[in-house]
Amino acid sequence: MIQFQQVSLQRGHNILLEQADLTLHSGWKVGLVGANGAGKSSLFKLLLGELHCDNGDFELPGGLRISHMAQEVPTSDRSALDYVLDGDYKLRSIQQELAKAEADHDMNRLGELHAELDNHNGYSAESRAAQLLAGLGFSHNDITRSVKEFSGGWRIRLNLAQALMCPSDLLLLDEPTNHLDLDATIWLEQWLRQYPGMLILISHDRDFLDNVVSHITHIERNKLNLYKGGYSAFEIQRADRLAQQQSAFEKQQQRIGEIENFVRRFRAKATKAKQAQSRIKELERMEKIAPAHIDSPFSFKFCSADKMSSPLLTLYDAQCGYDDSVILDKTSLTLTPGARIGLLGPNGAGKSTLVKSLVGDLELCNGERHESDNLQIGYFAQHQLEALDMAASPLLHIKRISPNASEQEIRDFLGSFGFIGDRALEPVDNFSGGEKARVALSMIAWQKPNLLLMDEPTNHLDLEVRHALTLALQSFEGVLILVSHDRHLLRNTVDEFLLVANGKVEEFKGDLDDYQNWLLEQKRLEQKAEAEAFAPAATEEKKTLSAAERKEQKRLAAERRNQLRPLKKQLEKLEKAMEKQHEQLDEIETALSDSSIYEEQNKDQLKTLLQQQAELKQQAEQTEEEWMEQQEALEALEEELGDV
Repeated sequence: MIQFQQVSLQRGHNILLEQADLTLHSGWKVGLVGANGAGKSSLFKLLLGELHCDNGDFELPGGLRISHMAQEVPTSDRSALDYVLDGDYKLRSIQQELAKAEADHDMNRLGELHAELDNHNGYSAESRAAQLLAGLGFSHNDITRSVKEFSGGWRIRLNLAQALMCPSDLLLLDEPTNHLDLDATIWLEQWLRQYPGMLILISHDRDFLDNVVSHITHIERNKLNLYKGGYSAFEIQRADRLAQQQSAFEKQQQRIGEIENFVRRFRAKATKAKQAQSRIKELERMEKIAPAHIDSPFSFKFCSADKMSSPLLTLYDAQCGYDDSVILDKTSLTLTPGARIGLLGPNGAGKSTLVKSLVGDLELCNGERHESDNLQIGYFAQHQLEALDMAASPLLHIKRISPNASEQEIRDFLGSFGFIGDRALEPVDNFSGGEKARVALSMIAWQKPNLLLMDEPTNHLDLEVRHALTLALQSFEGVLILVSHDRHLLRNTVDEFLLVANGKVEEFKGDLDDYQNWLLEQKRLEQKAEAEAFAPAATEEKKTLSAAERKEQKRLAAERRNQLRPLKKQLEKLEKAMEKQHEQLDEIETALSDSSIYEEQNKDQLKTLLQQQAELKQQAEQTEEEWMEQQEALEALEEELGDV
């Protein structure tokens, strides 16, 4: 359990937390949300011991293993696989001691260390690290490449894999999906749902939060407000709370007005002086209710060009790729006004290649590209932020596009993107990633395109800007082509999907849930192909067996199954026991998540629940240990008897 009691935290002149309270229980998955600068990253530093609270009490359980995703991008000669394995500090420590014991020819110590390595699941570490890398989009050949060979976005994926590799009771992830594509985002979502410890997650991807977390902690007005459920549930609960707060505020303001009016009228009258003083004291004692605020500072639009042709852009029998390497073959696409297309497909299949070919940044290897005379392209690339002039202000970036535009006109326009007052005149170099992304979006919107091509536009954008972007794209009247890992943005802005896979671009007849099923089927087919690649010799051997030999083989197989059956039955029994124990633990965790259980009148019930929780955990550990022993016995017997 993690507990904040009346915690205050200040960075410079900026007060982040003031007498904030929060209790988080083991096993919870918590989304941490709040405006930029509210203190989300500082809260992580507090949990990691890099910061200390100025006032109040902050408690972490003793011996808590914490893993977190590093934000700095390393430069290293180590291979990707070794870098990920470095996340398991205990594993590396055992391996170093093993090397020393071998050098010293200390056989007793070697035996102890091999047993310790086995208990730590060290023998499967490389396999697990490779699976993490595969899930995050790395190819089989990538795992031997050095870290310094990867771009910044891929290095951040390595940091994420390293954090997931580290055995932990508390996992802290800060914007883990920022540099992931949709496939890797879905994989990470599934991985985190299975994570047994406590997760605290900073994310601006509302679908990701909805599918992963059980609670939301919202930092607002220097307080930590806890909500049960995912982000969508939080929005509903918060809106309800704000409505109640606004109603209470208005009633209080009415009461204050009545008191002040009474005091003003009767303070000087001797017969009413005592009552006037009583009203003044009531005012002094009154805990002021703040008015509710929910307005967003962002309200930008993508106004399309005045002239529009149909079609705007056409690819016919095109080969898209680089030099002599064709990535997409026989691609034909006609873009007419009103088309709203989302691009789906595995990492590296050619989504960005297709977008660049449509823009014209990448020449076709073969085929035809036709654009209308009225085509105006607005292109947001994955690395758009790197193209900004860091020494120039947002206003200067727009001024360079339209030298004749007045400064006031540009300032008014930039205000809709949140650059108000002198902020529009500051160098971009001082801006956060989210602010730089808003500058890039403002430059595209200013030029009034009729074809918008957006390749991962939400990287670095917070929830409020993503909401404003969603509304802006919904009202855009031109053609939209969108590549994004943000499923909420895709669901709410596009009408159709194209699947970019296996060297082709085809219509995808389904929604995002169907695409997730498609990904699972592709993975199953890949695994089947790999298995078949290793089994041709065995297949040939079976073909050459005589009828008598095949009969004998079947008899031996039946004997083996009979020997294995008792162990398999015991494993099934233990699995059912574990499932029941985990269900009971979930029920207790749900009861413990109710704040009323911690009230004084419920202390006996709380004590009983905690005792039951401890007993069940012990039983679950024993059952799991017995299951592992039986599983090892089964595997050993299967190996001894040979494949059935």
